[in-house]
Amino acid sequence: MTDSPADATPYEVLGVPATADDDALRRAYRKAARESHPDLGGDPQSFRRVQLAWERIGTPAARRAYDAGARPGSAPHESGPSGSSAWRHGSPRDAYAPPAARRDSRPRARSHGHPGGRSREVFLQAEREWVGLGDPIEDPYDPALVRSAPRHVRRLLGEALAEEATASIVADMGIGVTVWHDLDAGPEGKLDHAVLTNSGLWALESIDWGGPVQVDGGEITGETLAPGERPVKELVRAARAVEKQTRVRFTGRILVVPDSAVDEDVQLVGSHRKPTAFVVRRSALAYVLSGALSPVGSVDVFDVRDRLQQTVRFV
Repeated sequence: MTDSPADATPYEVLGVPATADDDALRRAYRKAARESHPDLGGDPQSFRRVQLAWERIGTPAARRAYDAGARPGSAPHESGPSGSSAWRHGSPRDAYAPPAARRDSRPRARSHGHPGGRSREVFLQAEREWVGLGDPIEDPYDPALVRSAPRHVRRLLGEALAEEATASIVADMGIGVTVWHDLDAGPEGKLDHAVLTNSGLWALESIDWGGPVQVDGGEITGETLAPGERPVKELVRAARAVEKQTRVRFTGRILVVPDSAVDEDVQLVGSHRKPTAFVVRRSALAYVLSGALSPVGSVDVFDVRDRLQQTVRFV
């Protein structure tokens, strides 16, 4: 469990509703452990997920703590195991809340727009519809409430957290970098980020599917993707829409994913001669943007920044 809202909850991993009694929960665990055990032909990763789920809710005390929204450990973390920005604050109630304003005075990247803003709006609307329009919500980011929501609702919050995590990484790259968040892509929706460095202008999408994915036939596939979802195609369309609007071309396109989603830091989608996009683990993003995919000095930063700043629109 990475405690990303996009991930399956322990109840979902064990295949029982959150209202199941302790006996039903125990039976479900034994069945899941037996079916996933590597010695019986199961998958080691699935078996590990079953064990982690049982650790979270396998005893009455642990289950009460989980249902109340308690986090895995007592010490606050800057980021979760998957690179998620969840649990970056000290209180469990602040786990999924918008990030607080930074107080340090270190030089940071120039930033325009509101990272994760539109995704949070969509999440809050979907959560409101799920709860019921007439029912009050004291804290929409209460971990216990978020965990009880359907997974498609939780994923909307996961996307906002992913965008905010990317924004934090880019901000730490320093004043020589400029980033625009939530760019208007017209009929294609929005582009999460446009990042300008000495190595180029990069179109970024930050996504958390709550599970592993792979590159397959020029597209991203995985069990947790929504039916018909085509992330690479959607990124290409959004980037082209922004290019048409701003008359500024992107050096390349990047899908930023949690570290746990893929096994390699960087994966190419398409041909080596003309890649469609790159899939980049979150922990490798700063390295990639610093010049790993394109030589430093390959763009006129000042010209591109001025032209984009004059033409870009935000959602």
